[in-house]
Amino acid sequence: MKIHFIGIGGIGISGLAKFMLAQGHEVSGSDISETAITKELEKLGMDLTIPHNTSAIKEQALVIHSAIIRPDNVEVIAANKKNIKVLARREALPFILEGKQVYAVCGAHGKSTTTAILSSVLEGSAVIGAESKQFGNNVRHHEGNRLLFEADESDGSFLNSNPYCAIVPNAEPEHMEYYDYNFDRFYEAYRTFIASASLRIINAEDPFLSTIEGEAIRLYPSKDIQNLEFVLINDEPHTRFELLDMGMFEVWGFGEHIAIDAALAILAAVHTEDIEEVRKNLLGFKGIKKRFDIINKNDSILIDDYGHHPTEIKATLESVKAYADLMGIDKITAIWQPHKYSRTIDNLDAFIKCFEGASELIILPVWAAGEAKRKIDFEGDFKAYPPLMADSVKRSNNDLDIIKDNKVLKSLDKGLIVGFGAGDITYQLRGIA
Repeated sequence: MKIHFIGIGGIGISGLAKFMLAQGHEVSGSDISETAITKELEKLGMDLTIPHNTSAIKEQALVIHSAIIRPDNVEVIAANKKNIKVLARREALPFILEGKQVYAVCGAHGKSTTTAILSSVLEGSAVIGAESKQFGNNVRHHEGNRLLFEADESDGSFLNSNPYCAIVPNAEPEHMEYYDYNFDRFYEAYRTFIASASLRIINAEDPFLSTIEGEAIRLYPSKDIQNLEFVLINDEPHTRFELLDMGMFEVWGFGEHIAIDAALAILAAVHTEDIEEVRKNLLGFKGIKKRFDIINKNDSILIDDYGHHPTEIKATLESVKAYADLMGIDKITAIWQPHKYSRTIDNLDAFIKCFEGASELIILPVWAAGEAKRKIDFEGDFKAYPPLMADSVKRSNNDLDIIKDNKVLKSLDKGLIVGFGAGDITYQLRGIA
């Protein structure tokens, strides 16, 4: 089938495009601008149109668009005029996932990591919302019908993921604008998702997930995960822990949250696989890009982290502190690019607290993600730190320059530096912005 993806540069929809290409379909796509992702897709042989243009709509059988594409998009209009079926990503999932044994991972935090760990311990195709360092991609194609899939609650699309196995690390309210800030609607969506699976694996100490009734494999981290310790193996962070009566496991990364993600993946895998094979395969996990991603090790250590919610930032900072202690580093500089005005304002009190423990806090402008600008008094609200307000950061050899009004305020060349955000901060930290 000829399939066209509008908004193909997004990590989620690009994953679906790559998966459909691997399934034998002819895939084209478009986006508003060229990115590292679109360049990769072109190398795979996809015909891309940058920016959106009616010329991209030819004789495709199906057009799929990302959640942010509006009905007045020129390609959507052109496809409708040609009577080509147009589906939003969430509407297209039943077609994409048809006939697959889907292991669907969903949650406010940790779903990319859990899916990537699952792809290490289980054979099967994988579609992840981040790049697994183990196979250098967010998509892996494997013969057979098993699919390890990161499901997304942000637009309700996880309800269309047709899970054989539902794995849920947590269900903290997030993306509430989609649910009209209706908590009953939000939690009912999770109940429906979990109930639709034959095999259910949940973190039973999550406040909401603890209320789930019916048959499920329940992880109680405080008693099921024991002897948790953080160790360096060739200067790489690893978490070691015992799980139930299954013995000791080691997984890349630092933190209790990493142990929980790994434990959930293990509980899913041992349902069908030998425990010793799972233990060995877990060692293949090398982390995922932009999650505690160590991108530079010299006089300073630079870490890129996707954390854009206070719960995520707090957990990662705890891991960073443990890593700094083992590496003999005293100073931790946190650089934060707030993601969305709505998220920042909705969680402002938690954001103010989540950076505790950082030696220095640098705040960049809000990555609006299409939202209208709203006033936030960062200097006043975060005065306890106090923050250094900057416009951007820029790699300069092994140093990181802090830029304000086109001038270098200071250069960071010592200690541990960690950047947080889901916007373009990742490119700034890597020197490709």
